[in-house]
Formats: sequence, C-alpha cells, structure tokens
Amino acid sequence: MRAERITKLLALLEQMSLDSFLVTNPINIFYLSGFTGDAGVLLLTNEERYLITDSRFEQQVQEELTGWKIKISRDYIGTACKLAEQLGLVALGFEDTLTYRQYDYLDETAVCDIVPLENVIESLRSVKEPAEIQIIREAAALAGRCYRSFLEVIKPGCTEIELANWVDNYMKKNGASESSFATIVAAGERTAWPHAVASSQRVNQNDLVTLDFGYYYQGYTSDVTRTFALGAQSDDVKKMYDVVLQAQQRTIAAVRAGATGQELDEIGRSYIESKGFGAFFNHGMGHGIGLDIHELPNIGQGFATELQAGQVITIEPGIYVPGTGGVRIEDDILVTENGFEILTDFQRSYREIRG
Repeated sequence: MRAERITKLLALLEQMSLDSFLVTNPINIFYLSGFTGDAGVLLLTNEERYLITDSRFEQQVQEELTGWKIKISRDYIGTACKLAEQLGLVALGFEDTLTYRQYDYLDETAVCDIVPLENVIESLRSVKEPAEIQIIREAAALAGRCYRSFLEVIKPGCTEIELANWVDNYMKKNGASESSFATIVAAGERTAWPHAVASSQRVNQNDLVTLDFGYYYQGYTSDVTRTFALGAQSDDVKKMYDVVLQAQQRTIAAVRAGATGQELDEIGRSYIESKGFGAFFNHGMGHGIGLDIHELPNIGQGFATELQAGQVITIEPGIYVPGTGGVRIEDDILVTENGFEILTDFQRSYREIRG
C-alpha cells in the first residue's frame, strides 16, 4: 500500500523534472512510511528511501519500517542535504510548509536546486484507498454511538466542559485514540459562536445545544456536528433549524465525482440566503477529512477543483444569530463516481429532548 503511494509520488515528481523530495510534514511522513514518531524527515529518490530521525526513535523505526534506509541524527535537514550531495541529486522538491528558519537553512546548505511544492502528497492523500474508507466508516459509526449515548446523559445543570469530557471519555473507552480538535459543547446563546470552546457555563432547561466532535480511530478522524434542543424552542429557532437541514440535504444530494467545492457551497449557501439568513452563515460548506481534521478537498467559495471518487468530505452549513442562537449540522460524506455515501448516517432531524 505505502509502496504504491511512493510510486505515485515519484511519477508526479518525474513530471515536474525533480529527482527527489524532502518530506517534513509528520502526517505525510506517516502516510508514506508508517513512521509514527513526531520528529524526522524523509528523503525520497527514484532509487532510495531514507528516514532521518534521532536516537529516541532508533528502536521504534526497526519495528515500524521495512525497506527504508535509516539515518540517525538530530540534524534532520542537514543530513538530508549531505545525502543529496552524496547521491548527486539535481533538483530537490520540498514541502512549502517548512518554517522560514528551516527553509533558510535548506537554501543555504543544499548544493542542488530546491523547489517548493504545494499539496502534492495532500492531493494523493485526499483519495482514500478502500482500507482507509473502511476505517473512516468505523470512526463515523463510533461517533454515532457516542451521540446517541450523549442524548441520554445530558441534563440541565451539567456544564459544557463536563459534557465535553464525557464525550472524550466515551470515545477513548470505545476505541478512539484522541480528539482531532477541542470538542465543542455550546449551550443557549453560545450556540451562535461557530467555534465556541466548552466552558464552565451550565446547560439550562430549554437551551439549544450544539455538539461538534471529531476523534481519531486507527489513525483516521470523523467530524460530526449535531444541534438539538433541551426542551421547547421558539418558532424562529425551529425555522432556522429547518433551513440549515434543507441546505445540507440539498448540498449532499449534489455530491458526486466531478462536482466542485464551489458548486456545492453555492447550492447550500444560496438556499440559506433565499430564506433571509445569508448574513448569518459565515464559514465554508465543508472540507476533506482523513489522517487530518482539515485536508483536501476544500468545499467552499472559490474552490473549483473537481471532486474525485474516494474522497471523504464534510458538509456543514450553519446559521448563527447573535442573541438567539445557532444551528450547525455536519456529516461525513464519501464521494463516489455517481453520487455519495453518508458515513455519519444517524439522527439529524429537529429534536427536542426532555431534560
């Protein structure tokens, strides 16, 4: 599997007249090699595969990697430059996410040409292999079980942070390794904050509540948002919810290989605008997920790249009205050749539960 990924990457490099690539993003290092350490770099050429890391990981790499040449050094980029010179490399691609200090060192030290590359590995990562899709499907199913249990435990008087900690405990007890972002539990008027941080505020009877959570399961993350009511709500809130739900359903219905992120965004956004809430939708329609919580493809205004079968995206319209509250509904969607599969296919219709 990883050998095929490297073969695809090297083919892309050949098209760009590059004979090597320096990989520095830890997620991309794992994707290509299987190395789970948080320090080191990869140097890839047509003939050689090098992992450069330090002595803290010397035993670890023996278990995790096969077929790689291991160089032990704390001077990761300096060692890569020495190897490039020894191998007679001519044009070295590197990830443009390097810090300025790392770039400056690479620029001063490398004797070959260096070429910044944007999203090369990320583009490969965006199209999931069947085994990856199955893991994300399982991660999504775990999120669904967590949400159903969450509705049974939430009560007036709980604080947002207590509920966020409950989610963390449930997910980890049932197979997740860690959260992919700080779990959002927002109640009452704080639901109008799209990225509210769970606080010591208590959840009250008749509050609107938003839960947004994502957790890594076997290395891949889900990302789900549900909004529900802890008791009766006004007609204005119910209308807002219905608009968001309709916007999401219309957008999901258009997902397929060949659609663009821009087109999908326009479908949901134009519907929200037609109902008078356009000023209260202030973020993109979604994003890709996988080894990272935000990865390609982008789903939003200005993103004209066509979707490909095998990509997994979120669709997450929202309306946030200060002083009233907010509604966001987010699902994880697998793009297929002729349509889509909703991976997080569980309760999303309007719901009032008893506190």
